[in-house]
Amino acid sequence: MSTAPTKLAPSATQAPESEAPSATEAPEPASAQQRAVADYSGYRIVAAKHPWRWVGTVVVALGVAAILWSLITNPRWEWDVVAQWFTAESVIRGLGETLKLTVIAGALGFILGFILALMRLSASPLLASVSWTFSWIFRSTPVLVQMLLWYNLGYLYEKISLGIPFTSVTFFEVQTTTLVSQFAAAILGLTLNQAAYSAEIIRGGILSVDQGQIEAAAALGIPAWRRSTRIVLPQAMRSILPTAFNEIIGLVKGTSIVYVLAYSELFYTVQVIYNRTQQVLPLLLVATLWYIVITSVLSVFQYYIERHYAKGAVRTLPLTPLQKTRKFFSLRTTAKDLS
Repeated sequence: MSTAPTKLAPSATQAPESEAPSATEAPEPASAQQRAVADYSGYRIVAAKHPWRWVGTVVVALGVAAILWSLITNPRWEWDVVAQWFTAESVIRGLGETLKLTVIAGALGFILGFILALMRLSASPLLASVSWTFSWIFRSTPVLVQMLLWYNLGYLYEKISLGIPFTSVTFFEVQTTTLVSQFAAAILGLTLNQAAYSAEIIRGGILSVDQGQIEAAAALGIPAWRRSTRIVLPQAMRSILPTAFNEIIGLVKGTSIVYVLAYSELFYTVQVIYNRTQQVLPLLLVATLWYIVITSVLSVFQYYIERHYAKGAVRTLPLTPLQKTRKFFSLRTTAKDLS
């Protein structure tokens, strides 16, 4: 029996002759294909949408506007009285005394705190114990109590003398009430309280530096003083500065406690004025605004000093407020041009 011849179907792997590339035709380069696919020149740039961000912005803006409207329209704030006393001569003198107390107590407090921090890190048990005891006592008592104790020191010791201990040899002697005045008691209270906190801040900053760097510097033969001032402290400053500036800002506001000694700093001066004029709230606003001005200036100094000490720790320094503003408006302008 004869069978009809069968046709063999082309296999799946075999391409038709019409689809097979000829020997004379070169395939299109891959780079050209990629360029054709990656050509986005015809697309329009559209900014990403953040609806909830705008909702939050509107809600906060309405809240701020309501507060400002209340401050402006409520006559009981008496802004004309605030403007009258804001630059009054007596208020400016009180402001000067507040700044003087802050500068002196802050400088002496951090100098003494630095010494106490080194004592606490010392290998001497006596030095470490004295430093710990000092911080323990002055951090455990309110600064108001400390000031009153110093101001009444004359009750405990009528005279303060300097000489050779346990002998009758005396080089200097003065009445305690003459030496410990209102200003001296305020400086003593603020300085010693500040030193107790500064010692812990500086000690924590020094301990934050990697011990391996100190050991490497010692192996290179660098003297201990240069190791501390050129290697340890510049790195420790990044940890010390934020908390230290918080302490200084707290010290500015803490000077208001000196009013108990009847020392004419800003808050006591304002009290004297409103006790005479009975304009309590406007005068309190005068003091509040001056405290805000001082702390704002300190915050600006803090930002730029922290930025300076960040040079060795970050690849790119953070932008200043002016640079951020320029960048914001330049990006907005570029987006508008591209759209």
